[in-house]
Amino acid sequence: MDLADIRAFLAVAEELHFGRAAARLHIAQPPLSRTIKRLERQLGAALFDRNTRSVQLTASGAALIGPAREVVDALRRAEAAVRSAVDGEVGEVRIAFAGLSTHLLVAEVARAVRSGHPGVHLELSSQNFAQPAMKRVVTGDTDVALGRWDIVPAEVTTEVVMNDSLVVALPDTHRLAALPHISIAQLAEDGFVSLPLHEGAIMPDRLRRISQANGFVANIIQVAPDTQTALALVSAEVGCHLTLASVARNVREPHVSFVPLADEAPDVDLRAAWRRDDSNPALRAVLDAMFALRA
Repeated sequence: MDLADIRAFLAVAEELHFGRAAARLHIAQPPLSRTIKRLERQLGAALFDRNTRSVQLTASGAALIGPAREVVDALRRAEAAVRSAVDGEVGEVRIAFAGLSTHLLVAEVARAVRSGHPGVHLELSSQNFAQPAMKRVVTGDTDVALGRWDIVPAEVTTEVVMNDSLVVALPDTHRLAALPHISIAQLAEDGFVSLPLHEGAIMPDRLRRISQANGFVANIIQVAPDTQTALALVSAEVGCHLTLASVARNVREPHVSFVPLADEAPDVDLRAAWRRDDSNPALRAVLDAMFALRA
């Protein structure tokens, strides 16, 4: 019994008329009659009682209707699943995101995907820094990463998903905490809390470059393992911390003021990164949802 046999049986069972069933299947009546007879021989049972005036289901025929419809429905579901996968409506996308500055965007992306592409499952993985997230993209351990990178591997594509800028986190008791903006030169005599200086680290690099451009070397008095810890140290009046406007939007740290930096600075925009050769249609759907949030 193959799928064509099942569809032929169902057509006759539902029409109870060989002529109408043949027309529905777009075939001639004699081939349909031969198909039903062959099917009955294979099953070893008559499926229809037929005479010159009527066609009726036998008990065996009636018993076959349910399983036959299940087979056809299963095929339809399989075809729909394949179409959805091709269209990016089902699948899995792994997202690695780095730092506090990404948290609000990741939540918005997840809500947008669940709303617009409910068949796409997101696997979310938080990283402390952007460089490990980029390595996961290169090795294929994640599909898309969110972060900031000055150097991007040739096999990776990036695109800005959120514009950003630099701010200085100051204790609310600091002499400059109430200003609308400041220059880094105004902090030449202050101590800074920095993130670890490692390969590809954006924020320590920006602090070094901006301070040197203003004629001094920033005084690093403590290195914090992550942004949340750095802000806690600022709240404790240990020092200042160069961070991002998006961090200021993502956290509420008592006794910390975020003051925009007036100095020109290299790019700190948040980017999405993915492999150029990634052919996962669901990834495209997630990227489209992500880029739509920029408007």
